[in-house]
Amino acid sequence: MTNTDKPTHSPTGNPYIPKDDGDAPVKAYLSAMSEWKNAIGMQIDETVETVFPEVRKKVRWNTPFFGKQDGWFLVMYC
Repeated sequence: MTNTDKPTHSPTGNPYIPKDDGDAPVKAYLSAMSEWKNAIGMQIDETVETVFPEVRKKVRWNTPFFGKQDGWFLVMYC
């Protein structure tokens, strides 16, 4: 996705973000969340990174996942 590309959204407002692993696709998802959801999503991401710096991240099914080596502990959908 280039800087000029804007993700599309479902009728419910969920951003369509391509499946990928790492921080970048999760940040893209959070940035694309609309209105007040964006600020809450960014705060959740920041809190998770502060509490658990080794967090693994990925986007699947237009949903960000946060996890540890043995599994996922948080999934966010807006």
